[in-house]
Order: sequence, then C-alpha cells, then structure tokens
Amino acid sequence: MRVLHIITGLGMGGAEQQLRLLLRHVPATCDVLTLTNAGTVARGITADGTRVTDLGMAGNRDLAVLPRLVRQIRAGRYDVVHTHLYRACLYGRIAARLAGVRAVVATEHSLGDSQLEGRPLTSGVRALYLAGERLGRVTVAVSPAVGARLNRWGVPWQRIRVVPNGIDADRFRFDPAARAAARAQLGLPEDAFVIGGVGRLTEGKRFDVLLRAAAQLPPDVRVLLVGTGPQEPELRRLAGRLGIAERVRFAGETAHEEGGDGGDGHLVGDGNADRARRAAAHLPSLLAAMDTLASPSPEEAFGLALVEGLACGLPVLYASCPAIEGLPRGERTNSAYCASDPDSFAQVLYGLRQSGPSPHRTAPAAVRHYSITRSAGRLMDVYASVLSGPNQEVNPR
Repeated sequence: MRVLHIITGLGMGGAEQQLRLLLRHVPATCDVLTLTNAGTVARGITADGTRVTDLGMAGNRDLAVLPRLVRQIRAGRYDVVHTHLYRACLYGRIAARLAGVRAVVATEHSLGDSQLEGRPLTSGVRALYLAGERLGRVTVAVSPAVGARLNRWGVPWQRIRVVPNGIDADRFRFDPAARAAARAQLGLPEDAFVIGGVGRLTEGKRFDVLLRAAAQLPPDVRVLLVGTGPQEPELRRLAGRLGIAERVRFAGETAHEEGGDGGDGHLVGDGNADRARRAAAHLPSLLAAMDTLASPSPEEAFGLALVEGLACGLPVLYASCPAIEGLPRGERTNSAYCASDPDSFAQVLYGLRQSGPSPHRTAPAAVRHYSITRSAGRLMDVYASVLSGPNQEVNPR
C-alpha cells in the first residue's frame, strides 16, 4: 500500500510529532508532502528514511500549490491520500479528487469547541471545513470528544472514525540518572519542586495560570516550560512582574525522540540563556526532571503531553484532557481535574509539594490504551475500509 501524507507544516507540534511516530509503525510505503515549513520534524522524518517534499506554499490563498499537489499525487500513484491540519486538509482533499484518488482520509488533530488549531472558529471557517470534508471518505478524530464535535458540526457519524493518538511508552520510562542530569544542566536544585508545562506557548494554553499559581507557592517551587510560541515574551514579562523570573525555565523546543531534530538531539531554540543550557537531548529527560505536569488549557482535543507525563510516572493536573477523561473511571490514576484558574492550581500543587515526589515513579496501566502500535493498527484498518468501499464519488453537496 502506498500512502501520501499531506500536512500544513512540519515544525515542532503535537500533530507533526504524531505523524512522525505513526510513520515508524504503519506497515505501508509512505511519502510526506508539507505545504510549508519543512522544519525540525521534517528533518527527523527524513532521518527515519521517509521522503519529505516541501511545496513552499506562500500563504493560505496560494492557489498555485494545487496543480503542483495534483502532479505529485499522480506521479506517486498512491492508494491513499491522508491529510493533516486545516490548510492541508482543504487543499489536499481537492487535489486528491482532481488527481483521481478517492481513498482520502483526514485526521482532525485540533478541533475544540471554540477554536481550531488555536484560532477562533467562525461560520466561514466551519463552512469551508465542511465543504472540504465532503470531498474525502473518512475523517479520523483523535478522541471521542473530537468525534462528537465533528458530528455536532454536521459530519455524519458513518464518516467519522476515532483513532486515538499514541505514544511509545518505553521512551518515557522514568530514569533517575536523566532526572539528575537534566536538573543540573537546567540549574534546577535537586530538592526543588518542579512544575512542568509542555506545549505551544500560545494564549489558549493558559501557561500564565501556572506562573500565577507558582507565585503563590513557597520559593522552592520552580516552573519548567517546554515549547515555544508567540506568547513566550509575554510569559517572560509576567514572570518578572510576579517576581519569579529566577524560578522559571523556558526550555524551548525539544525533540520527543533521540536525534529527533535531525541533528545532535539538542534543544532547539533562539540561543537565550535557558536554551544555551541544552538540558537534555529529548522530552523524556525533561519530564524526568519534573515533579508534576500541569495543563491549565481549558480546551484540548486530546492531551498528548499529559499521556507522556503519565508514562513517565508523573502526577498530572488538567483543566481539559479528553485522553484521560475517555478512560474508565477506575483507570484515571495519577491524574486530577483542576479548574483553569491560579488559585485552584496553587491549592492542588501545594498539596502535591507537601506530599513530596514519589521515590518509585511508574506508569499507570492506563497508558497501554494509547500504545502507538495499537493506534497504527487502527489506522491501517481505516485505510483498508476506504480502499475496499464502493468506488463511486462522494457526493460533494
């Protein structure tokens, strides 16, 4: 089976990282087309042995990319075209139809109740989304919550398949030596209580809540933020105004896997002092350096970072996490809901600090629900279903 994956960009991000991991486990011959930004993850995918082509799209309305997409699809003689993220889903579905490929799958990674990929939802965005969706066969939702949102938008249930994001849990197994090394290189005292946050530094992630909560806690509490984004300057200024700048570390981008940046595996950043420390080669070492992982974002599509935190044996706090909320109640161990406000987070975090870190950090059994091999197998089932289905065109109305 030949599969072409089309994605909007390949900088560091959850959807991009998930694509790379899936490519390692899906038993199909795959190529990747990125509309723009063949960045850190593109280099990693290439290093893994999968071909990546950057179309260099100039902007959302660069229609010249369509004929180039069509030519690429026809030349590759692909059995399935699989699109990821809003812009790629729209252009990729149209191009696949023009190229004569009817087995078109799209994964919806980032649909929230009020935003899509961190941008506010509007009636125009919704209308364009639904028009493009009808050109494909199946839309994959990364959680039941996303599937329900798609259905409320007007996508019929028979066109939705839920394939949860997956992780390689062994990569995140807690390593005490990695914890000690990462803390030393980041300048974090061994006896400090470290609150972690992982994700794009955007307004919707609400990492300001963590900083305001930390400001209410004793001085041995530190904050370690892993990720970059447009809100980073404001978060740095906020830490200064709160008087906790020396207690906050901005680790920048980091590869999920060893060598994941296509180079030496070091942190990828802008050269600031915190990044110059280059604390650890990959995300598992940074998670090992934390004592808890917190996500104050009130609207998530899955919550991949929290699942990775659980795999590292961390207690996790969340304001929204469909991955955890979708588990049977008896399996939601080592995790707790917390309202997305500084006082609520400060109260729960203070209790965790008082309890102290667990000397033996192990992953809860629930992590097995999100095995990457299981997710890859379910995705192959989706491919098989769209290839074996009737060959008539999908009604574009």
